[in-house]
Amino acid sequence: MVITDELVTYLEALGRIKLPEESRAKAQNDLQEILQYIDTLSELDTEGIEPMSHALPLTNVMREDIVQPSAPADEVLVNAPAKKDSYFLVPRSFE
Repeated sequence: MVITDELVTYLEALGRIKLPEESRAKAQNDLQEILQYIDTLSELDTEGIEPMSHALPLTNVMREDIVQPSAPADEVLVNAPAKKDSYFLVPRSFE
């Protein structure tokens, strides 16, 4: 694939950006180099290599979801700017 000036203009529209004229040629060249690198990677023999979602093995570091009693409502609401009964009172966001 060849990066043309029209493609750079199209990508500007997609990204909602406007490149200065002096940067357009550099951006076009940079995009072309990225595609050439990707083409180089596609030539590698990946037969028998399983796809990965991460480069490093990850383990779940979250705690167990254990039901516990919550704090009493009056303690939770003590610093609330506005409250009604046992609830936070917030301004309406729409009518």
